[in-house]
Amino acid sequence: MTRKPYSPPPRRFETNRRPAPIQRDLLEQRPLCPEDKRPLPKVEVNMGGALWHPFVFRKRLGQISRDAQPGDLVELVSSSGGTLGHGLFNPEAEIAVRVLRTGQHRPDEAWWSERLAEAVALRRETLRLDEVSQAYRVIHAEADGLPGLVIDRFGDVLVAECYSLGMYQRAEAIIAQLEPLLGTKHGVLRVAPMSQEHEGFTAAPYGSAEVPIKLTIQEHGTKFRVHFAGGNKTGFYCDQRDNRKQLAEFCRGKTVLDLCCYTGGFSLQAKRLGQASEVTGVELDEDTVALARENAQQNQVKINFVQAEVFGYMRDMLRNKRRFDVVVLDPPKLIRGRMETEEGRHKYFDLNRLAMQLVNPGGILLTCSCSGLLDMAEFTKIVCAAPEVGRRCQIFAKGGAAPDHPIATTCPESEYLKTIWCRLE
Repeated sequence: MTRKPYSPPPRRFETNRRPAPIQRDLLEQRPLCPEDKRPLPKVEVNMGGALWHPFVFRKRLGQISRDAQPGDLVELVSSSGGTLGHGLFNPEAEIAVRVLRTGQHRPDEAWWSERLAEAVALRRETLRLDEVSQAYRVIHAEADGLPGLVIDRFGDVLVAECYSLGMYQRAEAIIAQLEPLLGTKHGVLRVAPMSQEHEGFTAAPYGSAEVPIKLTIQEHGTKFRVHFAGGNKTGFYCDQRDNRKQLAEFCRGKTVLDLCCYTGGFSLQAKRLGQASEVTGVELDEDTVALARENAQQNQVKINFVQAEVFGYMRDMLRNKRRFDVVVLDPPKLIRGRMETEEGRHKYFDLNRLAMQLVNPGGILLTCSCSGLLDMAEFTKIVCAAPEVGRRCQIFAKGGAAPDHPIATTCPESEYLKTIWCRLE
C-alpha cells in the first residue's frame, strides 16, 4: 500500500486539542498483520508498570518512532526499553493507542484467528443465540480483545462500526475472516458517531457487492426490518434483546407506553409476545417512526406510533390525565463526554420524574441509560430521587445488556447499558 509521508508529532502530545483531519489515503484498508517481519514502530508508554487497560491516552506517551503512521500496529515499550505490548496507534486521538496484546509477542495471523473464533464461539456455542435470534453482537470491542470495533450480525449481513482508525483500516479483513465462521455473505462498514472529533477521521458507510439495503430479521419469532443505509449504530439494538422479552412477561392485558421507542423493539414484543391490550410508541425521527410502523404491519399487530418530542409528549399526557400500566424509558445516550455529565444527569432526572408520573398505581417502569460515563450507582441515585413526594417506588430488579455484549474486566466502562425495573404504588 502506497501512503504519503506523515510528519510525526512532537515528543509529548498536547492534551487539550481537536484532532487534525486524517489524510484520505490513510483510510485505505490494510491486512491484519504487516506484510513483512520488519521491526514495528515503537511508542514509549509512561505507565509506571505493566499495561492493564486497553486504552493508552496521549498524556502517557513519550518518545515515538519517526516512521509511526496513523493506524499502524506499534510496539509499546517502557522508558527502560522493555516491551509492554502491542496496539493500534493514532496520534490524533485522545486514546492514542488501543492495546491488542500485552507482553512480548506481537499479534500475528494466528492471534487474530483465535480472537475471532473465540468471539464467535461465545455467541454460537455458549449462548446459542442462533436459536432465538438472527441478530446479535459478534464483536464487542474491548470485551472481545478488539478495542475500537463492534460488529453485529443481521442474518447474512455483518455490520461493522469502527471507533478507531486502526480498526477501520482492518475491518474488511476482519469481516472476511468472520464470514466462514458465521456463514454470512455480506458486509457493511460504518464509522462511529463523533469519530471526526475523537479520532480525526470520518468516512461514508459502504457495503460489499450486492449487500441488501434492508432485510428482515427475527427475534423470539418477532420480525424486525433493519435498514443499513441509515439508522443509529449498526441499525438495530441487539443489547436490549433479553430486556424486551422480560418486559413482555408483565404486559398481558396491560396498557404500555414505549418512550424513545426507535424502531419499536419494546413496543412489538409487548404486543406480540406480551399480549398487551394497548401499546403506544413515541419517537422523534420521522423515518424511524415509519420503520416502526412497517415492523408492526409485518407482525400484523396494532400499535399506535407517535412522532413527537418525548418531553412535550409526556407533559401533554399529564395534562390529559393519561396513565399507563407499563412504561418503558430508553433514551439515546445523553452523556457523550465528561463535559456533558452534569447536564446529562439533569436530563435523566427530568425524564424519569415525568415518566414515573405516567405510571398507574401498581404499574411498572423500565428505565434505561446507555451512557457509559454514568455508572449504575449514579443512575440508581437519580432514579431514587425521581418519584414525586409521597409516592412509593420499589426497585425490584437491575440489569444491563444481553450477554453477547460482555464486559471486559480490564475495561469496566464497557458496562455501558444500565436497566432499572421499578414498581410504583
